[in-house]
Amino acid sequence: MYTYFRSITNMIKRNNKIKILICMSLFVMNFPLINVQAESLKIKNSVLIDAPLIRQNPELPRGCEVTSLAMLLQHAGIKFDKMTLADLIKKDPTPYKKKNGKIYYGNPYNGFVGDMYIKKNRGLGVYHEPIADLSRTFLPTRTINFTGHSFEDVQRYLTNGTPVWVITNARYKELPKSKFETWHTRDGIIRITYHEHSVLITGYDQKYVYFNDPLTGVKNKKAPKQDFIKAWEQMGKQAITYLND
Repeated sequence: MYTYFRSITNMIKRNNKIKILICMSLFVMNFPLINVQAESLKIKNSVLIDAPLIRQNPELPRGCEVTSLAMLLQHAGIKFDKMTLADLIKKDPTPYKKKNGKIYYGNPYNGFVGDMYIKKNRGLGVYHEPIADLSRTFLPTRTINFTGHSFEDVQRYLTNGTPVWVITNARYKELPKSKFETWHTRDGIIRITYHEHSVLITGYDQKYVYFNDPLTGVKNKKAPKQDFIKAWEQMGKQAITYLND
């Protein structure tokens, strides 16, 4: 949704009324459609999807997001590998700077921040907007970015047979405030944690959430459901999937 508002703002600055109307129309049409799609799906008591497992290491020590996207796309029948996606994902090249006790760095909502390939170099990751944009390159009419929705909608899409790309943390439970720090970006202040992680959710039941973990290389790994949900909510309820044909 942030992408749409930012696009509208940029268009207003250029005083292009026609494009403003087109963009607003797409905004009004797209998001109610996503809501209707999710709300029309029933929720089962338990689901477990057989999705491809891909490990991010050793090539991409910070590449959990694109590796989880590779798993999602391969489940959809798109055979692109993690290295291709790592090359294609948008990057935020803003250099790291610390001045007067403040950290100035990139914005993961705009693109990948830092070095994805070499762990000893500084870096973090990327959030849902650039991932959704990259997914639309391969699934232009089927990619669904339903960031901000409830976990019930995650369960609805899983019930419908599609795994869900998410941002969580590597502990799969809510983190204390001490694990976050403030960054000053060109778009404003954001709060980040170096425990940020991305996985592909493959299922759930009453007690657990199941997911393919690109870091440990475990398929259908499980974490306590309520803990996982709190961690996901803490990271902004970021979620992407695709529509079945």
